[in-house]
Amino acid sequence: DFCLSRGLGDVYKRQVQGRRTMSQVYGRVALIGLGLIASSMFWAIKRGGLVGEVTGYARSEETRATARRIGLCDRVCDTLEDAVKDADLVVLCVPVGAMEAVARQMAGSLKPGATVSDVGSVKRAVIEAVGPHIPEGVHFVPAHPLAGTEHSGPESGFAELFDNRWSLIVPSGDPDAGAVADLRALWEGMGANVDVMDPDHHDLVLAVTSHTPHLIAYTMVGVADDLRRVTDSEVIKYSAAGFRDFTRIAASDPTMWRDVFLTNKDATLEILGRFTEELFALQRAIRTGDGDLLHDYFTRTRGIRRGILDAGQDVDAPNFGRSTKAK
Repeated sequence: DFCLSRGLGDVYKRQVQGRRTMSQVYGRVALIGLGLIASSMFWAIKRGGLVGEVTGYARSEETRATARRIGLCDRVCDTLEDAVKDADLVVLCVPVGAMEAVARQMAGSLKPGATVSDVGSVKRAVIEAVGPHIPEGVHFVPAHPLAGTEHSGPESGFAELFDNRWSLIVPSGDPDAGAVADLRALWEGMGANVDVMDPDHHDLVLAVTSHTPHLIAYTMVGVADDLRRVTDSEVIKYSAAGFRDFTRIAASDPTMWRDVFLTNKDATLEILGRFTEELFALQRAIRTGDGDLLHDYFTRTRGIRRGILDAGQDVDAPNFGRSTKAK
């Protein structure tokens, strides 16, 4: 057994492994990839008493050592196969581009009746990559929690990450109703609102709400870096709120976002085309002095912000998320 336990004696560990109480959704859950989302899932699961035992695995020995040091997961395993063995639910928390290889490697170790899910930001590509490697008798229910920060790694997680955020369950084909219901119960138990969405529609919606905004943020920060008339010190010292927000978004994990754009290229390119058309219209309004168009446009977009606040997806506080003290 290559798994190392944290804090539980061997006898007690054998008693809790795989055992499900009335308050639990699963007896055992395996988290594959121990970054921000997996870490937050573990702490939220423990907060709610939702799972009997949580195992974890990361490819990096350094990441596994960090997870053990901070008590992340009940058992951190040194092999993928040991982590998923006898798990009722396996959640792939690795970059989208790595999911096919992980699914192929773990397929022979999944127990019959188990559910495999994921937290990827793209769904059609994940379904096509992972689906063929799911054994008969194992359920595949993709999902995507719409929550995160610009930070990554096992130490970045916290139990409240999913509170009042949306988690989308994106089943494909003819999903098992019980597997979908259990996964919904887990996400709701972790504090999330849950909805079910078609994979292709998911990818289009996320191209609008997440993927393209990230690409624009990366571009704007890159423009500032390339604009030699503005020195590095000026960019840092005099960053207004808009640019600060761009830099926060642009600090997100580069591997994850590389995979997102390569696997959701059609939807992202479609939205980028629409964005370019809108940008040209605004350029024309500025060039011709069309103040009415600009005012109407900004009024409409301000209403979208109000809708986000009314839905409880942000708070209307000054300098939200920023330090109020000069550094």
